[in-house]
Amino acid sequence: MTVLRSSEYFASGDFPVAIEPRYPQETFPEHHHQDFNEIVLVEQGTGTHVFNDQPLLLSAGSVCFVRHRDHHLYEDTDNLHLTNVLYRSPEAFRFLNGLGDLLPQEVDGIYPAHWRINPGQIAQAKTLIDLLARKPVRTSPESQAQQELYFMQLLLLLRKGSREVGYSGQGGDLNNLLDWMNEHYDEEIDWPVLAEKFSMSLRTLHRQMKQQTGCTPLNYLNRLRLLNARNLLRFTDSSITDIAHQCGFCDSNYFSTLFKREFGYAPRNARL
Repeated sequence: MTVLRSSEYFASGDFPVAIEPRYPQETFPEHHHQDFNEIVLVEQGTGTHVFNDQPLLLSAGSVCFVRHRDHHLYEDTDNLHLTNVLYRSPEAFRFLNGLGDLLPQEVDGIYPAHWRINPGQIAQAKTLIDLLARKPVRTSPESQAQQELYFMQLLLLLRKGSREVGYSGQGGDLNNLLDWMNEHYDEEIDWPVLAEKFSMSLRTLHRQMKQQTGCTPLNYLNRLRLLNARNLLRFTDSSITDIAHQCGFCDSNYFSTLFKREFGYAPRNARL
């Protein structure tokens, strides 16, 4: 597994934050960070983020918190534009105490690594990231304090966005719907009922889904199912038929056809 080190990304000096834009982010092999953490903000496009062996679809508004001990990779990327905000441990911040309290907390073995924000918050986050990316004329306590302040403002913005439940407008309802689909992809979905559940018409659902993810609702659902099926094929001994049913496909032959169309190989060839 590839190991990424802070010396490759952080400028010399005491600044605890570095910005690494990826326009676009190509497929990238599995890796982990030796001595730094990362916040990933997705601005456009789609892709698959395999985080500690669990796949999740990325689209505009996705936010991922990656700790140094986590391993992850990107695959199946399609015009995926994102910015990596790299940061050292909270103890490296000279002027901020208690910074770790603003980061996701693991509870009972569950780490909420993936958040989502709406388009307006993406724009606000980008403004703060641009300020973080500016190189100071000289290293000084004032310039480091300013960078740490911008980073804290970014964390507060992301935290606020992730906690806004039921917000509407600017893609808010769609964000909640996508989160719901990530949890319920294996269920039979009645699209008109689902659209109503998230306070939008079926036409609005199709339009917003296409704009934000590049997929129709059915294609997005099938891709979620296929990604999770591929993960089960790689890491379990369950039969192809059982995995197809477990991921929401009633017909294993139809599942195999979609799988080969999506990934270019048959389900049996996904076994590690």
